[in-house]
Amino acid sequence: MHSPRDLLRNEGGAVAPIVAVALFGLVGAAGLAFDYARLASLDTELQSAADQAALAAASQLDGRSGAQTRATSAAQSLIANRALFANDGVDRTVTVPTIAFYAAFSDSARTAATGDADSYFVQVTVGARTARYALTPIVGAFNSGAISAAAAAGVGTAICNVPPVMVCNPSEPLNNTDELLGFSPMVGVGMKLITGNADTPGNFGWLESQSGNGASDLAAALGYNKPPGNCSPLTGVTTKTGMSASVLSALNTRFDVFANGNQTCPSQGGGTCSPSSNSRKDLVCTSNNAASCSNDTWSESSRPYRPTSAAALAADGSADPDIIGYPRDLCHAVASSAQCGTMGTGSWDRDAYFRVNYKLSGSGAWTGATGLSASATRYDVYKWEMAHTAITVGGQSYGISVPQQLGGGGGNGNGNGNGNGNGNGNGNGAQSTGFGYPATGRAGLTPGTEGDRRRISVAVLNCRALSIHGKSTNVPVAKWLDVFLVEPAFTRKSGNTAYTDSKEVYVEVIGETTSGANGANLAQVVRRDVPYLIQ
Repeated sequence: MHSPRDLLRNEGGAVAPIVAVALFGLVGAAGLAFDYARLASLDTELQSAADQAALAAASQLDGRSGAQTRATSAAQSLIANRALFANDGVDRTVTVPTIAFYAAFSDSARTAATGDADSYFVQVTVGARTARYALTPIVGAFNSGAISAAAAAGVGTAICNVPPVMVCNPSEPLNNTDELLGFSPMVGVGMKLITGNADTPGNFGWLESQSGNGASDLAAALGYNKPPGNCSPLTGVTTKTGMSASVLSALNTRFDVFANGNQTCPSQGGGTCSPSSNSRKDLVCTSNNAASCSNDTWSESSRPYRPTSAAALAADGSADPDIIGYPRDLCHAVASSAQCGTMGTGSWDRDAYFRVNYKLSGSGAWTGATGLSASATRYDVYKWEMAHTAITVGGQSYGISVPQQLGGGGGNGNGNGNGNGNGNGNGNGAQSTGFGYPATGRAGLTPGTEGDRRRISVAVLNCRALSIHGKSTNVPVAKWLDVFLVEPAFTRKSGNTAYTDSKEVYVEVIGETTSGANGANLAQVVRRDVPYLIQ
């Protein structure tokens, strides 16, 4: 029998009341952990939904009309997200009610976009949801309150397979300070891309090729079917100004004009420089093997295209050359090209081109026979020729699939559709205009496989605002511009009068480099737009 004092000293069963008292706290802590896990999971779900919506919206920011509308639609319907951890009794679908577009976006400053063209960034906010607590009410809380999430995204752009060429903005004013000043030349305008003077805005310079900095590395980047090196960012390029005339022979390989018959880039090994499928040009090849122009020496014909004024040649053909490639703009074709500056007018002698090459006199004749517009660009004609390798006029076939053959001393022969020349000149060697690559000679590339060899992209920089002299890093690009290579870089002269120089590269404006695969637009260049999260 225990005395009262023994009962007071007995500690058996003392933990039970302690557990009973602590049970409310333990259940509350477990409830907090359970409901916090739901809250954290809901927050993660909503943030993931916001991130995906922002990326979907940013993928549509291409600067074109309707960009904001397409971005809004993408954010709201391209990806369906569900809030599985929301238990607020509402449909579990996550909505995107708020979308804002910005021209500039950072933690410290944001500039609202004025329209589609300057919508470079997008911020989305998903609809708020609530997590109702299951156990936390024991400690006095019943739900999480409204939870939402926001995300911002932009587009990072890279230009791939690009010959490393830049041009100073020809329209940049003397006192310009805007590094991104726009440049919007008319499609079809002739342009002096390279003139031998890298110090004057409107002329050329090089970009770092990302595969080496020597002249041979630059030649490889200009001439290889697949330019070495990595993709160049849309902005932040590195310039490498300076004249390297010797590397221009690498660009000439695109016209089937190879230095000393070398079928790889000059002084290079391991890379192939194929001609374009259409290498129409104004040069002739004197060779022991006219069919392939091996060991070729290129020159002008005996009667080249020589306009004496910035006007079309006589309609009667009395002043026509025996050979004509795609001619320059009329104001650039005369010996004194001071009649226009770096940019031409887009007016070139279309009638003379079709008279000489297709025996079609007058714009009505060649537009009717070809379906081309009377204002067709050189690039339009070039593409038409690739699609129509021959055309029959008066029982004679004319085209680009085979070279025109001339006697070594010149003549007026016209290549027929079977590749047999009928030149009437006399001489020791045969000459070929190289209208297209010779049927038995070097093979050209098919546009859409590795790309059109006469279509390249160049970076347009505002050189005055950027104060570019020599190597400059992280340089913003005002625009990437697609251009058509009109003629090989070559010295064309009559006596002491120079018409073109081997340091010159003349092109025609096609338009802004757009996003897409090279096969889709016949470009050798590929622009890749990749959305990325900012916040």
